[in-house]
Amino acid sequence: MIERRPFAGLGSENLGWLDTHYHFSFAQYRDPERMGWGSLRVWNDDEIAPGAGFPPHPHADMEIVTYVRQGAVSHEDSLGNKGRTEAGDVQVMSAGSGIRHAEYNQEGESTRLFQIWILPTRRGGEPGWGAKPFPKGDRSGRLVPLASGDAEDGDALPIRADARLLGATLKAGETVSYELRSGRHAYLVPASGAVEINGIRLDARDGAAIRDEPELRIAALEDAELVLVDSA
Repeated sequence: MIERRPFAGLGSENLGWLDTHYHFSFAQYRDPERMGWGSLRVWNDDEIAPGAGFPPHPHADMEIVTYVRQGAVSHEDSLGNKGRTEAGDVQVMSAGSGIRHAEYNQEGESTRLFQIWILPTRRGGEPGWGAKPFPKGDRSGRLVPLASGDAEDGDALPIRADARLLGATLKAGETVSYELRSGRHAYLVPASGAVEINGIRLDARDGAAIRDEPELRIAALEDAELVLVDSA
């Protein structure tokens, strides 16, 4: 089963400094049919204006992954962590028992990113934060784990969830396959470019909710950048 969710049909909100589109219910957007997909709870497609951002606010019991597509985001939290994550790189915050953080675009251009929330396997625990560069060249023609709760994904940023977030870049005409185990949920979004997944076309920033598909065959119709979440 593959359900295409066109970008134009997503929930959205424009606050001036923030232009955001919601793949799942969030903030003022409510759709009882889109409360999550497996343990994936939030996938927001955000564009943040220069000099703007999210002031300090709290989180708990959530794994929050930020995938930067353009520009950079600067992070600061109540643990004393500070960092700047650039396009193509990833940051992870394990909210655990509670953390406050702020995210700002301190660049001279808009920052575009995916903000992805995944439910943890257990509540509480010490909060934490980390970031890591993932050169797009290393993902050429293959799906690479970027954040994962699977200990075998040793090069990925660790998350406390039964989930993996993977990325790939494909040239037009290239194909990549991914095995989806029984009972798992996959959600795929092309950050750029157009692809076909098991014959279903997705354009840039469309979503695809997938289950009961043992093998995903993703063919690039044009140069494409992919982000995939595989979760319980």
